[in-house]
Amino acid sequence: MKTLIKSHESDTMSNRIVHISVQLFSNEELARQVTEECQLLEIMVTVLLYMMESCLVKSELQDEENNFHVVVNCGEPLLKNNTYWPLVSDFINILSHQSVAKRFLEDQGLLQMWMNFVSFFQGMNLNKRELNEHVEFESQTYYAAFAAELEACAQPMWGLLTHCKVKEMEEYTRTVVRYCLDALQDWFDAINFVDEPAPNQVTFHLPLHRYYAMFLSKAVRCQQLDLDSLLPDQEMLMKMMVHPLQIQASLSEIHSNMWVRNGLQIKGQAMTYVQSHFCNSMIDPDIFLLQVCASRLDPDYFVSSVFERFKVVDLLTMASQHQNGALDPEHERSMLEGALTFLVLLLSLRIHLGMTDDEILRAEMVAQLCMSDRTHSTLLDLIPENPNPKSGIIPGSYYFENMLSAVADFKAPVFEPGGSMQQGMYTPKAEVWDLEFDPIMVILRTVYRRDVQSAMDRYMGFLKQTGKFDGNPWPPYRERAFLNPSYKGLMRILHCKTLHIVLFTLLYKISMDHQNMSEHILCMVLNLIELGLDNLPEETIEEEEMFGEERCSDSWFHATNIGTNLHHIINHVRVRVPETAPEVTREAPASTSSDTTGAQSSNTAQVFSLVAERRRKFQEIINRNSSSTIHTADVRPKTSKWTAPNSTPQLTTTILEVRESMLSLLIKLHHKLSGKQNSYYPCWLEDSESTSRLDPMQQIHGDGTTAVERILIKTAARSRQNKFSIEEICRKVAPPTPPKKSISDKKALDKEERRQKARERQQKLLAEFASRQKSFMETAMDLESPDSDVAMDIGSSERQDSETVYDCVICGQSGPSTEERPTGLVVLLQASSVLGHRCRSTEPKKLPTSDEEQIYPEDTCGTAHDVRITDLQRHFKDSSCLQSISIGWEGGVYVQTCGHTLHIDCHKSYMESLRNDQVLQSFSVDKGEFTCPLCRQFANSVLPCYPEKNEEKSLWLPYNNKTMQVLIREVEEQQEQLGMFPVSISSVTNLSKEMESVMKDIRSTTQKKYIDYGKIPGSPDNDFLFMYSVARLNLELELVHRGGNLCLGGASATSKRSCLNQLLHVLAMHMRLFRIDSAYNPWARLTRLTQVIESGICDDEKPDVPLLYRDVPSLLMILVLTMPQELHKEHFTCIVKVLYNLLYTQALATLSVKFNEDEREAWKNSGKLQITGSSEKSCEVLLSHIISELSKGKLYCANNTDQPSMITTTIWSPQTLEYSIQQFCLPFFRTASLLQHHLFSDDLPSCQQTEEEFGMLASFLGLLPSSLHLNDEIHSSSCLEWPVAALDIVSQWCLEVTSVELHSEQNLLVQDPQWSLPCLLQLPENYNTIFQYYHRKACIHCSKVPKDPALCLVCGTFVCLKGQCCKQQSYCECVLHSQNCGAGTGIFLLINASVIIVIRGHRFCVWGSAYLDTHGEEDRDLRRGKPLYLCSERYKVLEQQWVTHTFDHINKRWGPHYNGL
Repeated sequence: MKTLIKSHESDTMSNRIVHISVQLFSNEELARQVTEECQLLEIMVTVLLYMMESCLVKSELQDEENNFHVVVNCGEPLLKNNTYWPLVSDFINILSHQSVAKRFLEDQGLLQMWMNFVSFFQGMNLNKRELNEHVEFESQTYYAAFAAELEACAQPMWGLLTHCKVKEMEEYTRTVVRYCLDALQDWFDAINFVDEPAPNQVTFHLPLHRYYAMFLSKAVRCQQLDLDSLLPDQEMLMKMMVHPLQIQASLSEIHSNMWVRNGLQIKGQAMTYVQSHFCNSMIDPDIFLLQVCASRLDPDYFVSSVFERFKVVDLLTMASQHQNGALDPEHERSMLEGALTFLVLLLSLRIHLGMTDDEILRAEMVAQLCMSDRTHSTLLDLIPENPNPKSGIIPGSYYFENMLSAVADFKAPVFEPGGSMQQGMYTPKAEVWDLEFDPIMVILRTVYRRDVQSAMDRYMGFLKQTGKFDGNPWPPYRERAFLNPSYKGLMRILHCKTLHIVLFTLLYKISMDHQNMSEHILCMVLNLIELGLDNLPEETIEEEEMFGEERCSDSWFHATNIGTNLHHIINHVRVRVPETAPEVTREAPASTSSDTTGAQSSNTAQVFSLVAERRRKFQEIINRNSSSTIHTADVRPKTSKWTAPNSTPQLTTTILEVRESMLSLLIKLHHKLSGKQNSYYPCWLEDSESTSRLDPMQQIHGDGTTAVERILIKTAARSRQNKFSIEEICRKVAPPTPPKKSISDKKALDKEERRQKARERQQKLLAEFASRQKSFMETAMDLESPDSDVAMDIGSSERQDSETVYDCVICGQSGPSTEERPTGLVVLLQASSVLGHRCRSTEPKKLPTSDEEQIYPEDTCGTAHDVRITDLQRHFKDSSCLQSISIGWEGGVYVQTCGHTLHIDCHKSYMESLRNDQVLQSFSVDKGEFTCPLCRQFANSVLPCYPEKNEEKSLWLPYNNKTMQVLIREVEEQQEQLGMFPVSISSVTNLSKEMESVMKDIRSTTQKKYIDYGKIPGSPDNDFLFMYSVARLNLELELVHRGGNLCLGGASATSKRSCLNQLLHVLAMHMRLFRIDSAYNPWARLTRLTQVIESGICDDEKPDVPLLYRDVPSLLMILVLTMPQELHKEHFTCIVKVLYNLLYTQALATLSVKFNEDEREAWKNSGKLQITGSSEKSCEVLLSHIISELSKGKLYCANNTDQPSMITTTIWSPQTLEYSIQQFCLPFFRTASLLQHHLFSDDLPSCQQTEEEFGMLASFLGLLPSSLHLNDEIHSSSCLEWPVAALDIVSQWCLEVTSVELHSEQNLLVQDPQWSLPCLLQLPENYNTIFQYYHRKACIHCSKVPKDPALCLVCGTFVCLKGQCCKQQSYCECVLHSQNCGAGTGIFLLINASVIIVIRGHRFCVWGSAYLDTHGEEDRDLRRGKPLYLCSERYKVLEQQWVTHTFDHINKRWGPHYNGL
């Protein structure tokens, strides 16, 4: 013990001790032997006693000066560090054996010592309410106190209780109960307690009370003992109820902010007291003990005690004004609500009064599920643990799962419109809401008060959804479960005059609109009345007739039965009110003077004082029990002091005319709640038999009027007299009333109507807001919705107007974009390597989970293009190479917009305000980052909108009847002249400045290594290549977002928010600054026969790239973006036609290389035989000619040895050849079609089958001859239209290839441009497969096992998270890899946590987990140790966010990583 106390590492030592002792004491035989031979129990209890005696302090509870009780000091390290835990753990362990527990219960000396030990915790951690100043230092020792009571007191108690559940153990139970009572009596004596608790003090720790309560519960429930034989006398019961009742009142005070000066820790105590791990051992025994006291004490005494403890006695007056010395006015309402709610709780709960374990578990589950949908693990944690091993509340038990499936439906993990992920949830079944939702149980189990409102909101949603009730419902009233006969006396509370007076007073105050009354108060009042009607005493109700002649007397109620007192009329009441109250000015009528003097004795209820009543009852009990004269003498002076608590000079007594019964008040309240006069009409008057047939419990769901109607029906059904009274009241309901009263009623009615209208207005506004929000979310976030309608459609729908009008989302002004005041689109520029990770195979790569499995990156798009660039640069001129390919597959810049526009100058002001804003932003303003002022979408630049004029739009004409040669000449002429913008490049305007600025932003978005591919860094050729590649990349990415093809056609959601039109204008403006060398213009080589290529062979420098080696989509971008803007559609079609000729030739050349020698010879000969007049459109003729021309070089020789397998695997029939040509051409068709769609706003067509896509796009691009229709079978050769003789120009192109001597034998023809859609790695189904392979895997760089291993889900690279060992130039490995693999975007799976993190530039976020357990829950950090399985839906969402570049928009919790990941 001393070693433990002195140890600096008590946790380590405790664990080591327990690891040994648990093995020793888990064996019952060994534990029994050690107990008998070594007196282990005595040693343990003695050591625990000595240990606690080292930290005892004097208790300050109650009478501080005369208090002789000592308690443990919770601030001592012994309690704060749980040093006692190993000893208590061993003690609990050996008490689990029945033979040892019996020995403990038989030894009276041990029991006495144990009660002394428990008494050290009785009243510890005392809280004193601060009334003046806020407490300087908030002590956090309270959790040590709660943990100490739970572990050192409650756990051994539960251990003993498990053995006291059979009849044979009843003597042991009696013994423990007796020792508990003795210990309690000693405690009361030690703290010098009589009957009043000290004001403004509370302790939540009463283990002696709880020991007594729990053994009492076990004795009655399991051993069928007589409750009265175990109870003390009345005086002891009154003492025992005081402190638990004080805790309930203090809970209400804390929630009413009366303890606010004590700091947050007092709220922490209140929440811990009811929290799921503590409630079984704290609030539940306290409520049960109070129920026992209420069942045996005088009900009037108990009720008055409750209201006195809650400090609302002065509020319970029928006067409109009162004085309350105990409470501030702002606290009165919440304290009265607390008192009434406590009474309803006390009378409704059956946890220890007759419910079975099954019923308790079901009620607990329903309560938790009604507050909120719960995950399986949360539910297990929130259900209070039942110490009974047979209860079934064991994590994952079959019994628990059965109960859960009976009350709840499982909702699989879903994704909200904003993209946030939900885990698998359990939600209550419809029949549970209908029949089992119990607000009282919810109130008992709520740690946060907002959960009660949450449950009611969900209940209202259920009622509206099922059509049961459309209004604002009240908490449903539930009939209570079976009550053990031993506790029948509890129901006497409902049938005492004191409670009836309180109920009558509150009904009157609510009907008169007195201040501090609320709907909740009325709800609780009606609940108490209904409970009384459901639990009427067994004696006949006909006793009411004997009081019939006194029905109009001036006294309070004569009977105790609520059924009788409901119709009893109160005529006048004498009240004490302040002199300023309106009641004082009114003289008592002369006719009532004799009545008011009819009160004979001072204890008539007309001057009713709850405190006086409680004191009188207490005095009677003490006298009846013949208590000592000392106690009596102590009480009397206090009694005289409290009889007239309102006797201050400012108060005066007056007579209040009432003339109401509770029934008449209920009917008035019905009128008030419904907002209509004469709204209530007894249903049985329409049908005389309806009272017997009508089931009032069918009216469970509804508002206040429903509750009042249900009570009146029950009243009429249970009493003939009440039925007559209701009918009589309804007949007299419309007599003339005094003017003053009618005015007040009218005011109340008007007020209620105004409230109702305000409520309806609010609901309408909320519904409208929700509708707008939903619409906005669909347009802003749902990337897959083709129907979403964006607020700013970039003016594309307004092309018929003279100029496009834009709305600035900052200043709100509308107008066109001009040269001097340009408007811009809010855009996000981000570097992307998504396309570079595409593969040829349609099957995604699998994540390696063994040493045999590997991932080879050589077959990715990015690698293939890098290899091709290198090969071209080895053989050809650098400037020519940089116009023959596209870059950006890795590190390209993707531009996306939310669709909103703003003035550039407004944006600059907005950015300046963000820089001056002191609020911590989740983005870096210095890097140009901001959020859209309207939709809050993340952005980092503004793309200027090009001003469009009416005369320019007239140039966008459809294809006309000009010949091919004319169009070719026009295109060439336009290329030779400087393409002038309407805004001249030479003139510097605000628009041109902004276009240059955004171009700088685009360049700075990606790293330098992804721009400089030329041999001369920073050369204009590099910039030229980069700019048209940006256009190509954005088109290709849109194609990927559409699913890789254009079969669906139309305008997708992404294209509606597309900024490609504006982007193309910016790129075109800058590309026109670079003049293509006229001596070697690709357009000339494409459209006519030239002899230019011969000149390059003689020079020492490298030749230009042959046309057959050049990338056709890249040529399309170059030709379109270097044309003068605006581009004519006829010229665009002409460019596409010319490029298709080259593409078709490339396809035939590439396919011919795949033939074997015999096939080539056969195709060459067959083509020669078919030369006719239409041979220019004959596939066989062209293929034959190409094979003949290319045979002059070494191309076929080099490739015959490379692909021997192809000889036997592929048979090239005409059909196979045609299919291969179409597949080769389709990527170009798709890119050209998207470009045409954005340039000319042509709607894309659609087709049903992928086989029809080629013909559909050929027709859309204007390649099909007019003689052909879409329904006809379309051959790729029929789309050809040669500007000169086909065989001659093909010969020229082939000559370019054959005249070049390559340094190595390799094929530089454009290969199959088809790539599959980008996707992440395929993960194994079971997470354990990943964990077992990678959590001990050594890093390939440092050869150490990382502390936090991580996996790139894009390429499968194994990296060290936060590893200093692999740090390079202050960049940790994950950040470095995100730059190399994803150009700043990285997706990593953390092996030891099962979560995925996303790195985006200088920020990162925790995305979530793609692996869930069988209940659809994450297991972050693998704390729960559950088997985890891949959630395909989540992983698809992750992949979609990666492909669509929406991480920044959908994930909200970003933070800087400072290169430390």
